[in-house]
Amino acid sequence: MSLSELRTLITRHAGRTDLPGGLMLSCERAPTDPAASLTGPVLAVVAQGRKRIGTGERTYEYGAGQYLVVTVDMPVTGHFVEASSTEPFLGAGLVLKPEAVAALLLETGTTNSAPATPSAITVSDAPAELLDAFVRLLRLTDHPADRRVLAPLIEKEILWRLVTGDQGATIRQIGLADSSLSHVGRAIRWIRDHHAESLRIADLARLAAMSESSFHRHFRAVTAMTPIQYQKHIRLQEARLLLLSRTDDDVASIGYAVGYDSASQFSREYRRQFGVPPGQDSTRLRAGIS
Repeated sequence: MSLSELRTLITRHAGRTDLPGGLMLSCERAPTDPAASLTGPVLAVVAQGRKRIGTGERTYEYGAGQYLVVTVDMPVTGHFVEASSTEPFLGAGLVLKPEAVAALLLETGTTNSAPATPSAITVSDAPAELLDAFVRLLRLTDHPADRRVLAPLIEKEILWRLVTGDQGATIRQIGLADSSLSHVGRAIRWIRDHHAESLRIADLARLAAMSESSFHRHFRAVTAMTPIQYQKHIRLQEARLLLLSRTDDDVASIGYAVGYDSASQFSREYRRQFGVPPGQDSTRLRAGIS
C-alpha cells in the first residue's frame, strides 16, 4: 500500500520546489540516454520504473521498491531504463547529511561499524517502514503548519530506518569521524576543491591518515576508481559546466582552466567521456537550453 500511495504522491507533487525535508522528486516519462553528473551523499527511493548508474568499474540498477545510497561525492553516469508515458519512472530522494547521521548515532549509541571499507554506492530492497516514512513526509507538502513540527521527526525516522537496515554499517560510517569512509571522504573533498592542481598521492594519504598503499586500497574500495581517475572525472565534468557558462572562452582555455596541460589530451579524454568533442558538445548543450 505504501508503494502505491508513494507513486500517487510523487506524480501529484513532481516539479514542486517547496517540498518538506528538502525532498527531491523525479518523474520521467521515457527512457533517457546515459548522462554524466556529480552526486553527493543521497538516498534515492524508487516507486516505479528502473534506473541504472555506473561509476568506475561498477554498475548499479535499481527499481520499484528499492533504494540506492551514495555516501560520498561521486561522478556517475546514469540513465532511466524503464519509463513510459503511461508508467513513468517515479522516484524520491533526500540529501544525507553527515552531521545528522552523527547526531543520531550519538543520541542512540549506535556507533558500531563494520571494519571493512564500504562501497560509496549501495542498493537494497526498501522495507515497508522506510516507504511509509517517505509517504508520511510527502503528505506534509500541503500542510505547512504540520510540516514545521513533523518533517524533522520523519527525516530522523528515515535516517533511523537506514542506520538499522541492510546498509546500516555503511550509513553509520557517514557519521563516524574516524571511519575509513570519512578518511577517504576528506581526500575526495580535496580533489573536488582542487581538481585543477597536480595530485600527489603522498599528500592525499597523509590527509586521510593512511599509508599510501592503504589509501590506494581504501580509495578504490569506496569509489571503484584510482585517485587519478577520480580527478579526471571531476575535471571533465567541471569543463562541461564551463563550456556551457563561459561562452567567450575557447575549448583550449577551458581545458587549461580545469587542469589540463595539453589541449589535445583534453579533447581526447572529453570525447571518450561524453561521446563528442568539447566544441561540438558545447554547441549541443547550448542549443538544448535556448
